[in-house]
Amino acid sequence: MKGLTKLIILAAVIFILCVPVVSAWNVQGLTIAPSGSLTPNTAVTVSFNVAFPASSGSTFPVGSDLLMTTALANPKWTYTIVLNTVENPRNPVTDQTLDLSGFELSYASTVDESLSVTLTGTAPAGTSTTNQTILDVHEVDSNGDTITSSEVTQSVLVINPADVQNAVSNENTNLTTFRSDIDEKSALGVDTTDAESDYNAASTNLASAKARPANQYSDAFNDIAAAQASIDAGETALDKAWAEMVVTNAQTPVTNADAVIAWFKGNKSTSEDSQLSSIVTEREIAVSYISNANDFITNGQYDQARSKAEQAFTEGNQSYTDALARQKQLLSGWSFSFPTIPGGVFLVAGIIVVVLAIVGVIIYRKRSSWDELG
Repeated sequence: MKGLTKLIILAAVIFILCVPVVSAWNVQGLTIAPSGSLTPNTAVTVSFNVAFPASSGSTFPVGSDLLMTTALANPKWTYTIVLNTVENPRNPVTDQTLDLSGFELSYASTVDESLSVTLTGTAPAGTSTTNQTILDVHEVDSNGDTITSSEVTQSVLVINPADVQNAVSNENTNLTTFRSDIDEKSALGVDTTDAESDYNAASTNLASAKARPANQYSDAFNDIAAAQASIDAGETALDKAWAEMVVTNAQTPVTNADAVIAWFKGNKSTSEDSQLSSIVTEREIAVSYISNANDFITNGQYDQARSKAEQAFTEGNQSYTDALARQKQLLSGWSFSFPTIPGGVFLVAGIIVVVLAIVGVIIYRKRSSWDELG
């Protein structure tokens, strides 16, 4: 029985030794100066503390290592181990990695232990804007495995200043194109009020992006995005206003045709004119096209709206032209027609003969009177 007990105890000890001991350390008071995004070669200072609350009888596992890494160029780690408020400075380390062994960090649970670390270096150079890991603190256990549950990572955006300059330049090109579109449509008589407002907003945002310092990289790109949004909105407003103008213009010949059609219908002698029906049909087709164009505008289909409005103008103008031509024809008298009653032609000819005879008699009598007188 005693042998079995000893075996169980031995197995328990072996199990405990095989299970990695994980400490309860944590990073506190992390600061990075300067804050925000960085440009290459900018001097950077990172400061933080590591607290080691007692766990499993010690402040840190003897068999583990505490690793700290950085992407900063020319790094220098200055650190101090504080034991019961007593500072114990260590020699600085100039390497991408600071490796502190459990032998150096492990103390009895009765000891109040902490670690004060200052890291200096410069932001790494690069040809593109990327996130760089300024600090990574993690524990590696006795088996060489990283304890990810306690890992602390801090990244900073290191920018390529040319990225902002190129983005601003590209957006300025878009703004110039937008300006040309506004001027072109204004010359056509399009209402450019909304587009001008969007243009001014985009111009302001681009000026803001260009003036921002390097550490406001994200804000600069937010300005650029806002400028593009204003340009897009302005182009849409310009397209809509253009479509609305074309629709308005298409209404003009329809209105003119309506006035002439009203003249036809207002005169009893022309209200049933044989050509009026086709004139009205052309007018109705134009009206239907205008209605379709307005529906396209409502749906944001401005190209289709202009196309329908142009068709409406053509039909409306045809109706107006035909109405005017017929009206002129009727008013000029060239539309006179002979009576359709039987013998109508002979009747008219007879009337003409009688009229000529009367005129001849009157002229004869006058000449006779002149002869008598003298």
